[in-house]
Amino acid sequence: MSQTIHVIGLGAGTLDQLPLGIYRFLTNLEKEVFVRTNQHPVIKELEEEGVTFRSFDNVYEKHEQFEDVYRDITKQLVEAAQQQDLVYALPGHPFVAERTVQLLLEHEDDYLQIKFHGGQSFLDPLFNALKIDPIEGFQLLDGTALKRSSIQFTNHLLIAQVYDSFVASDIKLTLMEDLPEGYPVTIVDAAGSKDEKVTTLPLYELDREGTFSDLTTLYVAPQSSDALTHTFDHLREVIATLRGPDGCPWDRKQTHESLRPYLIEEVYEVIDAIQEEDDDHIAEELGDVLLQVMLHSQIGEDNGFFSVDDVIRSITEKMIERHPHVFGDVEVDSADEVTSNWEAIKNKGKAKKETLLEGISEALPRLLYAQEMQKKASKVGFDWGDATLAFEKVAEEIKELQEVIEKEDTNEIELEFGDVLFSLVNVARLLSIDPEIALHRTSQKFKNRFQYIESVAKGNGIELTDLSLEDMENYWNQAKVLRKGEE
Repeated sequence: MSQTIHVIGLGAGTLDQLPLGIYRFLTNLEKEVFVRTNQHPVIKELEEEGVTFRSFDNVYEKHEQFEDVYRDITKQLVEAAQQQDLVYALPGHPFVAERTVQLLLEHEDDYLQIKFHGGQSFLDPLFNALKIDPIEGFQLLDGTALKRSSIQFTNHLLIAQVYDSFVASDIKLTLMEDLPEGYPVTIVDAAGSKDEKVTTLPLYELDREGTFSDLTTLYVAPQSSDALTHTFDHLREVIATLRGPDGCPWDRKQTHESLRPYLIEEVYEVIDAIQEEDDDHIAEELGDVLLQVMLHSQIGEDNGFFSVDDVIRSITEKMIERHPHVFGDVEVDSADEVTSNWEAIKNKGKAKKETLLEGISEALPRLLYAQEMQKKASKVGFDWGDATLAFEKVAEEIKELQEVIEKEDTNEIELEFGDVLFSLVNVARLLSIDPEIALHRTSQKFKNRFQYIESVAKGNGIELTDLSLEDMENYWNQAKVLRKGEE
């Protein structure tokens, strides 16, 4: 035989707002009513009508997390229902911002039924107090578990369960990630009751307002998309506009092929910013790389092949799949083991390659291309294994280059010079150095020092061509000393 938990919504305010059917149901009961909290204006009025309540207010004091509170209440209700049918009352409507109801439903089976008897939600009096129309778009979120990523600032935003100043403080800090500190927000307490209070104040003062209770909701008016320039959705709108019929002629004519050099250029500018250790510059240059991603994605969407959603979905699924030690139950002991798993997952389901060196991008700069070939060969043991041995190979290749230089055979010189570079890439790889970045840094160093020579010559009113090699060498050495800390 099954038992039943009758779930009653007590409405948003006073007895006058309680539906007649709910009122009759409660006042005709001859047993105690379980109630999530006594902190509701209708409780005292119903007690005066003879209804008796047993609250779970003491459970709130036992736990630090609200989720634990709700699970404890649910556990006690389910255990009590094993003995007899019971009535469980809660503020508002059972299906509006009521976590314990969702937890109770997880326990419903052939032996336990959950029956609902309605109730007025707090949303109706809230809309009335705020004078807003929900058809314009609104979002209701739980203040005790507010996530920045879930907030839609272009809608009317209602944040319920702002129980106290601690919850309010967390909400304030979350909102200030996206809103100006002086943005007006509105606190609504006891909406629809005789104690209703509506207070508008700047966001930074939110947790300083002392009026917080089980009946407190925070309202944030919609932001225009133009004010949300830091959000991904706004960036997407901007790129779509640039590529649209009334957009920019330059952006509209771009193709994947025409944008290729810009993508490469922007990546190297990020490397420059990283080398400068300038965080603001890094952020700016990463933005330029993101612009290239967005342009390519918009081109794909315009042509009907893919959109930025597909780009994001692809990389998200790949990261989850290739990190089973984070998102699954695989255990790893080292970064090397992570790399091995990554390669195994990467190759799973792929057609067997005809050659180990297949699949290296032909678009890579040749230093990186050489490095990738060496990495693949090293996986089957074709490797020096030691930078010292590899460096001996460099010396050997230099000697061979010197020999062909004496023969003045341009073709042979070019080949042997390539051998020297290839062997140096091997040394860099075994030293865990990226040869492309190393050469980039050295080129930048040369540029800085040569420009110093130019500036000294200009300051002395001398043309570079009038300087002797010895003078240039002296200025070069000065630059080495002066710029050593910058390089």
